[in-house]
Amino acid sequence: MKQLAHIQPSTYVDREMSWLDFNQRVLDLAIDPALPLLERVRFMAIVSSNLDDFFMIRAASVKLKVEAGVNSANFSGLTPLQQFEAILDRSKGLVSKQNEIWHTSILPELAQKNIHIIKWHDLTQSEREYTKQLFDSSIFPVLTPLAVDPSRPFPYISGLSMSLAVLVRNPESDEEFFARVKVPNTLPRFVAVNQQVNNRFLALEEVIAAHLEELFPGMMIEDYYAFRLTRNEDLDLEEDESDNLLETMEQELQRRKFGPPVRLEVEDDIKTELLERLVAELEITNREVFKNRGPIDFTGLNIIADLDRPELKFEPFRGVLPHPFPELEDAEAPEFFQAIKNREILLHHPYDSFTSTVVRFLETAAIDPNVLAIKQTLYRTSGDSPIIEALLEAAAAGKQVLVVIEIRARFDELANVRWARKLEEAGVHVVYGLMGLKTHAKLSLVVRKENGQLQRYCHVGTGNYNPKTARLYEDFGILSADTRLCEDLSRLFNQLSGFVREENFERLLVAPRGLRSGLLERIDREVRHAKAGKKAKIRLKLNALLDEEFVNALYEASCQGVQIEANVRGICSLKPGIPGLSENIVVRSFLGRFLEHSRIFHFHNDGHDEFWIGSADLMDRNLDRRIEALVRVEDSEQRARLNSTLDLYANAEISHWEMDATGTWTRKLMGNEGRLQDLHEILISQSKAYG
Repeated sequence: MKQLAHIQPSTYVDREMSWLDFNQRVLDLAIDPALPLLERVRFMAIVSSNLDDFFMIRAASVKLKVEAGVNSANFSGLTPLQQFEAILDRSKGLVSKQNEIWHTSILPELAQKNIHIIKWHDLTQSEREYTKQLFDSSIFPVLTPLAVDPSRPFPYISGLSMSLAVLVRNPESDEEFFARVKVPNTLPRFVAVNQQVNNRFLALEEVIAAHLEELFPGMMIEDYYAFRLTRNEDLDLEEDESDNLLETMEQELQRRKFGPPVRLEVEDDIKTELLERLVAELEITNREVFKNRGPIDFTGLNIIADLDRPELKFEPFRGVLPHPFPELEDAEAPEFFQAIKNREILLHHPYDSFTSTVVRFLETAAIDPNVLAIKQTLYRTSGDSPIIEALLEAAAAGKQVLVVIEIRARFDELANVRWARKLEEAGVHVVYGLMGLKTHAKLSLVVRKENGQLQRYCHVGTGNYNPKTARLYEDFGILSADTRLCEDLSRLFNQLSGFVREENFERLLVAPRGLRSGLLERIDREVRHAKAGKKAKIRLKLNALLDEEFVNALYEASCQGVQIEANVRGICSLKPGIPGLSENIVVRSFLGRFLEHSRIFHFHNDGHDEFWIGSADLMDRNLDRRIEALVRVEDSEQRARLNSTLDLYANAEISHWEMDATGTWTRKLMGNEGRLQDLHEILISQSKAYG
């Protein structure tokens, strides 16, 4: 695929700005009056959680480049300094809007539904007495006030910890001192202050602030304010200098706690002198200070969203059992595996139950005496994972169990280190993938003895082996006994565990060798069809579309007449609708009840449609620095199902966000006959048709 010579930086959306656009779309859901109130509260928490991750990794990375004196512009035309300034401006605007939504919309609506987030002065006398008892018994014992004086330096402030900055005065000497009280993250973020009715809540820091005299007896409390610091928590592993990756990761996790500051959140009425003291002590700039109306840290709102008020939430939904699983509900292992052998099964989670299909696949394999070996990749899983338990049980039964566990999965590193230790102790063969490459592919392989022969079964998916998030994340997967696909997985697992260098696969495209070139070849094929006057079309469903080579390839394809539909949940650097460049490209985004997570690649191929699903987004990290796998879907009914799913994402009568030629996203919510249909509600209603 040739590169377009005339593309200017202005035709790309900056990665960090695109991510902030995505978080703005999440905030749009928090203000949507058609959504259940407690679900809107949860979206408020998600916005803040997303921003935490963004500042710990992305903003922190940009800041490091600024401090290192990097002045070169990225492909969207921004230098690190320009990026960081833009990040701060856009993020502050987002936080300001979030505060406005909370105070003018959600807080009053909660009160109308008899859920009250109150201040200390709103408490009744009986509530104050109850809160005092609660403080004495459950809060005071875990608090540690840290004073600052010549003999006690300013304390270390850990990342994302809520603190109270307190000014105290000694009435005898009239000296003023600074102290810090950490708000424990082991306690509920909001405290129920009414023992009889669980509907009135006070922020934990306000409970502590009301009892500061007990922490500093004999001192006068002059002033106090809440603050929260964000640090750089990205990991920097020198794998080529490490003899033991597991031990290196454990050491790096300890160092993560001491990353440099990148954001300081404070209450908007904080006194100038106290703020100046914090800024100086924390070695942060005034530009990196975020002033909030409060409460600081909306992530704590998950406690409110979890309240037992079903009328204020989405109607409960459990994934259905797709065909042929209802008929296999009480089946033994031979019948279960025979059903997979009879026909490849396409799964669409959460509409199709993950636990009753994928988890059951591994649990059945673990206890089946005819199963000889299980090979599994793990990127993220749940804390009480039944998949881990199945692998442990299989190892205990004497089966050969190989687990390729990615201990560098961001923010799950500690959990994965612990799982790795536990699996190794049980006799599981644990490997950490290839040097310098994260293993992100979602793969499982089972080897079973049948009639004296070895038969293999496999699962290839787009999402993590995590039963909890599988209820909320939208993903596709395939259960198969296809000889070619199972052989592909055998070769790939051998590559991950040994010194095999395999590049030839029948049904897989595998990164870092083969996936980039394979997809680019298919884009180029559509271009050739368009030039020959044939129908040419590409449809993509991704979490991110960022890689410069692919953006340029899609621009070139558009110029040649290829029709392109890109459904991108998060980051998208491509701008559609630019005259002479991307007129044939449409970019949409869907957010809502479920997190859109699957990756689908559809190439029209002159009527011989190709569909691929898998773990890879179009980002350089996925294409060049990870082990990723896409599987070609070959069954005609499965391809028809994927096609109809993509048709839904292209349907103008379903609410969505759409990007224009300037890179601006607009929510398409209303039609001629009122509010447009909701994608997830449609898919829920359709799910039983595949059962």
